[in-house]
Amino acid sequence: MPVGRARCVALVGLSGALVDVEAELSNQKPGFKLIGLPDSALREAEQRVRAAIANSGLEWPKRKLTVNLSPADLPKQGSGFDLAIAVATLATSGQLPADSAAPVAHLGELALDGRLRPMRGVLPAVLAAARAGAGTVLVPAANRAEAELVGDIRVVGVASLREAAIWHGAQLEPQPVDELLPPPPPPAAAPAGDLADIVGNDDAVEALVVAAAGGHHMLLVGPPGAGKTMLAARLPTVLPPLEPEASLDVTSVRSLCGLPVGSALVTEPPFESPHHTATPAAMVGGGSSVIRPGAAARASSGVLFLDEAPEFSAAALETLRQPLESGEITIARASAVARFPGRFQLVLAANPCPCGEWGAPENRCTCPVAVRMRYLKRLSGPLLDRIDIRLRVARVTAVQLRLQSEAPRTDSATARARVAQARSRAAQRLAGTAWSTNAQVPGPWLRSRPVALDRAVLAPVDRALERGVITMRGYDRVLRLSWTLADLDGVERPGPDQVGRALLLRRSVT
Repeated sequence: MPVGRARCVALVGLSGALVDVEAELSNQKPGFKLIGLPDSALREAEQRVRAAIANSGLEWPKRKLTVNLSPADLPKQGSGFDLAIAVATLATSGQLPADSAAPVAHLGELALDGRLRPMRGVLPAVLAAARAGAGTVLVPAANRAEAELVGDIRVVGVASLREAAIWHGAQLEPQPVDELLPPPPPPAAAPAGDLADIVGNDDAVEALVVAAAGGHHMLLVGPPGAGKTMLAARLPTVLPPLEPEASLDVTSVRSLCGLPVGSALVTEPPFESPHHTATPAAMVGGGSSVIRPGAAARASSGVLFLDEAPEFSAAALETLRQPLESGEITIARASAVARFPGRFQLVLAANPCPCGEWGAPENRCTCPVAVRMRYLKRLSGPLLDRIDIRLRVARVTAVQLRLQSEAPRTDSATARARVAQARSRAAQRLAGTAWSTNAQVPGPWLRSRPVALDRAVLAPVDRALERGVITMRGYDRVLRLSWTLADLDGVERPGPDQVGRALLLRRSVT
């Protein structure tokens, strides 16, 4: 009896590898054995596949069936291997042509009646199959539009195992079935609003534009009602649309999280705002058997906003230090290492003290000095050192509200045009390098010729470093901010004005 073969995809993080599914019958007591490092959900495939084959008008073999998932040392997780196991079983029992399934990748979980359930992670799985050289992939019919976002592979959507068997050459009459549909999408989020909604705080609005132009991280400190959350929510409205590669990554992460993916890639930068009770696993991702992306991965190429940042646990905050430097989230487990994109813009918002009134002229702070000093110290020095822009935000007074309500204000469209022009200048300067925004450029490159600034221009930064006001990392981040300000001002190189403003944006607010 020939060995039946089919192919599937095993995902670890966003990376995937083709898995050869081999089925073999032997003259032993009827039974089923699945080998090749399956997890608990995959070990239960026998019952799903057995019932699906019987309810599709096909026959489960009455001999010992051994199914091997190769390579055997690669962890396999989830129920997306069901279709490949069923097809390999039918091939080894002679119900399908032996050579029809081997070059095709199969994705899908089987229901007991033989229909295919929509599954999460279809987009990264199909992308991995295409990169591995597969020419055709069978997916659940409900996931066909998502799979077709990968353009260089043939996608076949099937609603049931019977339909898949007919496609492979089985002599069966077609039987229409009702497709199993994914759960309805959650209600759409409310529109983020426009930058013109913000009255007053012109310095904060300009700092937001600077952050968007260079991809810089921000810390906003101010009393309740100062507009910190409103500012952060409008940052995605001034960011440019996603580049194709970033768009594919963002959409793949959404698919892996089980979020709805339409027939087009996501082009708007994502915005994630986890609650302050979020655990480290919820922040960056995790899981024991199946590693799922967290809020930081879902915010990649967009904005990760932590409101009331000092209220987050220290462990959750410290997990962000590594992706802030590398732009990648790495989650190591004993069996595998999962990697997710993690190049997000971090925006932290904090009250100046537990009661929130310290420094507000209209109210009096009731917090003891020791409590006030400890509050912002919950944000560790190493984390704050990675924040480029630190800004105090004040409440808008009634007088300012009356004076500025009728004054012209910067709207998101105007700010986005400025950001696009600044990023275009930066891209021209960084052409031929691995970086696309100023926030990604390493310090040694900025301090080397021909982009190194004159000593006279750098004198204020040198003095700040000598006095211990900034660290060496802070020195490099001031240089990055200076180049972003130069790009926004349309000048070729930063001068004393840009360096001075960069130092001002970098000042301590703790």
